Amino acid sequence: MTPTDPATVGLTVLDLARAGRFAEIRDMFAPNLRTMLAPESLQAAWTAGLAAHGPVTTVGAPVSERAGAGPDGTLVRIPVAFAQGEAAVLVTVTNTGRLAGIQLAPAEAAQPAPPWQPPGYADPRAFTEQDVTVSAGGLAVPGTLTVPATPGPHPAVLLLPGSGPLDRDSTIGRNKPFKDLAWGLAGQGVVVARFDKVTYAHGGQFARIPGYTVDDEYVHHSVAALRLLREHDAVDPARVFVLGHSLGGTVAPRVAAAEPAVAGLVILAGGAQPLHWAAVRQIRYLASLDPGTAAASQPVLDAMTEQARLVDSPDLSPATPAGDLPFNVPAPYWLALRDYDPAAAAAKLGKPMLILQGGRDYQATVADDLSRWRDGLAGRPDVTIRVHDAGNHLFFSGAGPSKPSEYESAQHVDPAVVTDIATWLTTGIQLPRSS
Repeated sequence: MTPTDPATVGLTVLDLARAGRFAEIRDMFAPNLRTMLAPESLQAAWTAGLAAHGPVTTVGAPVSERAGAGPDGTLVRIPVAFAQGEAAVLVTVTNTGRLAGIQLAPAEAAQPAPPWQPPGYADPRAFTEQDVTVSAGGLAVPGTLTVPATPGPHPAVLLLPGSGPLDRDSTIGRNKPFKDLAWGLAGQGVVVARFDKVTYAHGGQFARIPGYTVDDEYVHHSVAALRLLREHDAVDPARVFVLGHSLGGTVAPRVAAAEPAVAGLVILAGGAQPLHWAAVRQIRYLASLDPGTAAASQPVLDAMTEQARLVDSPDLSPATPAGDLPFNVPAPYWLALRDYDPAAAAAKLGKPMLILQGGRDYQATVADDLSRWRDGLAGRPDVTIRVHDAGNHLFFSGAGPSKPSEYESAQHVDPAVVTDIATWLTTGIQLPRSS
């Protein structure tokens, strides 16, 4: 019987890896992830870890905590001593005992995540926060309004997070980039609204919606939140904006089209390359980071490529099995999204835009995504585009090729990014363009 206790699941995975039983590890993953994994890839990653650290000598007691990827997810941190040093095995487990992720991390990652600490640019005395409910039919979600302490009316912005079941803070590991933004922007005179995605607050119920699309995932709740903002006493209803990050940036023009009163858009690392092909590109990039495991990743890359081709195929229909498609996401979602061009949709809005991109970002890139925004919005004097060269996908500053492991340590959104956004929202000043 498959264990469901998260700590037991984590230790079981580690035991299976040490025994070389990688097909059994693959079968423990959630169905939407299992199709993207191959036992050979798991084995190659484990072998690379052993090559760097030596064989396992002892396994410490696991520590479990709520994961940022969903309300029912658990992150299990397992301290592991190797012959040549120490490390941590991080295992993310769903509420049904299925695997959602495995990562070999630095030794300090075995410790429980400390409470989030505010960035230096956020002064908690400069604003207040209040809980709100954002309603869209029977799937209301909780949210937070962050309101400047200074007299209004103020400009306001709604934050739209990226893909996956994210909470209102866009929590990832020890970091809360949307909380950074909310506190930083409120301190500079902007009312900020953020809410738990419906896939976070009602994951199981949402997945049972027949034919759900990106509109069900984002648009309906966003429209409700924008109307809530416009009705707030502290808000200037003529200056209510939408800020989207990653997939949230992709759908931000769609939200603005559904709610014409939106004053403008802020796009942070917005995906413009079709999502199914962006996924293939990201897997290729991650494989390239370790030449020793690149060959073992090829079956996964081949499978994802075939799934992406099916999304583009005229044979795709609502009846196409979800298991044949990327991330096990049903066909109606892809049918509604595959012909959507976010840059073209943004151009049709005729609204001012600020587009920011991290130069080190591998999830949305300068070459594959920002280039599409630039081409689609070329010649628009009301569109400002800036690249923060040191920024990764979360606009944390760093150096060298960006890797998933760099999200593990506690960091904050670059203060220059917060200042760019606040200046644009509060003054309407066109910031100097970067190359």
